[in-house]
Amino acid sequence: MTIIKCRFCSTPTTRKFADLGVSPVSNAFLKADHLNRMEPFYPLCAYVCETCLLVQLEDFESPENIFNEEYAYFSSYSDSWLEHARLFSEKAVSRLGLNENSFVVEIASNDGYLLQNFVKKGIPALGIEPSRNVADVAKTKGVESWNTFFGAEAARELVQQRKKPDLVIGNNVFAHVPALNDFVQGLKLVLADEGVITLEFPHLLCLMRECQFDTIYHEHFSYFSFLAVTEILSSHGLRVFDVERLSTHGGSLRIYAAHDTSTRWRREDSVDALLTEERKAGLNDVASYSAFFEQVTRVKRDLLEFLISAKRAGKSVVGYGAPAKGNTLLNFCGIGRDFIDYTVDRSLHKQGMFLPGTRLPIERPERIFETRPDYVLILPWNLQSEIAAQMSGISEWGGRFVVPIPELKVLD
Repeated sequence: MTIIKCRFCSTPTTRKFADLGVSPVSNAFLKADHLNRMEPFYPLCAYVCETCLLVQLEDFESPENIFNEEYAYFSSYSDSWLEHARLFSEKAVSRLGLNENSFVVEIASNDGYLLQNFVKKGIPALGIEPSRNVADVAKTKGVESWNTFFGAEAARELVQQRKKPDLVIGNNVFAHVPALNDFVQGLKLVLADEGVITLEFPHLLCLMRECQFDTIYHEHFSYFSFLAVTEILSSHGLRVFDVERLSTHGGSLRIYAAHDTSTRWRREDSVDALLTEERKAGLNDVASYSAFFEQVTRVKRDLLEFLISAKRAGKSVVGYGAPAKGNTLLNFCGIGRDFIDYTVDRSLHKQGMFLPGTRLPIERPERIFETRPDYVLILPWNLQSEIAAQMSGISEWGGRFVVPIPELKVLD
């Protein structure tokens, strides 16, 4: 029996939340000349701490190996995500009163998709991005970027070299942090006295309600309820004073936090409302986490039954997208080229590569219009509206989109 130590409170636990077997690292895409090499597979099992109720994975691959110089995820290839970033920047400037005398820092700033909006307004900004190839793209957009991992040490260095930021942003990075307490300590150290931290992350409540098990992969070390996040930040002297619910990634939270000594930011009603909702949903009771895996197996069976029926009927199936979540889904369900001919992706950095584990080839989106498949399985289901609009031409030959989560749907 595997025993893991909680990365927040250090309590040993054996309680499983979702055991997805073994899987390669989800963004470890393969080049053509690597197809005859061995791929490492690691257990993909999420546990829940019986003390603080943090859902988490055991550590296998280090962040240095995951977020290396060939990291394949670039934020700017999603139009809806770019618009999400632009709208947030407008809101932050207005709410916080940011101007040319302010300072904004984003942790895991990727290719400058967000900070470019602050730079265009003349607001000094700095990105901290561990993947060099991604950070280099940000620099071409005029976004100053440090190529390093963020934690207490990086925070101390930043404070020595620059002034403390008025806004610290962490969009979809909190889940990627194995050394959770060191990361939050860094947030505390770097933040200006009356500054604000915003963190966006997929909401565990949505993950459970919508059976979004494919968002579990080795890059995501932790899965957060609002109850857990408020406790983690509070233990480091940071107070959550507001929370917004977002539609991104199938349902996310954007939390606003400040020093617990700050007098500028009052606690909004949204905080207590969400804490109450999570308690009513049972997220404060470890027993509530036990039934999740039953939903996971239902999704797997439904998808496999659909694909088996389609192939027996002589139908062709391809994928759209090469997201990390798609790799979890395909590997857990055992879906390879026996069911799906190929997948496509808009990212030039993924085209010509192969998916980890399943080794499906990644083509350009135009390939779908050349082969005219009967079904297109949308792997980044959180972007289904954007993808369906971009690829609406498949209706010309009767092609249809398939969405696997939270339940299998064939779109008309």
